[in-house]
This record gives sequence, structure tokens and C-alpha cells, in this order.
Amino acid sequence: MSVKASISLTESQDAYARNLVAQGHYASLSAVLQHGLELMREQSQNTDALRELLDQRRNGTFVTLEEGKKRSEDMIARKRAARGL
Repeated sequence: MSVKASISLTESQDAYARNLVAQGHYASLSAVLQHGLELMREQSQNTDALRELLDQRRNGTFVTLEEGKKRSEDMIARKRAARGL
């Protein structure tokens, strides 16, 4: 369902959007703005997911650099052994 809305753009924003339509990248000014809003939604969702991941890591058990390297080396050794390498 579409909703009609009135918006204001700067002259440079309008020129840029109209240029995208003229070049055939979008069918209309509405399509340009809709795509821009979807990109903003995706960016917001990605930012939220990253914050959640950082919070989880911050609240988790701290692993030193040395321990992280050892765990990685052990994992690689197990994978190689499982493949007979």
C-alpha cells in the first residue's frame, strides 16, 4: 500500500534525484526516495545488530590475545587432523 506524503528537498538533493531518474537508474523520484529510506532502515538494523553483538561480547568472558591465538591454532590443528593433513 502506498501513502502519499509531501516532502521538502534542497535544490541539490532534488537535482541529484532527478539526475538518477534521467539516467534511468530509477523509474521516478518516489523510487529514489523509497530506495534511500530502505537503505537507511538497513543501516539502522545493521547498527542495532552490531550494538547487540558488542554488548554480548562486552558481557562475555574475556579472552586474552594469547589465549585467542592458542584456541585458533588448536581449532586449525583439529580440522587438519580430521582431514588427515
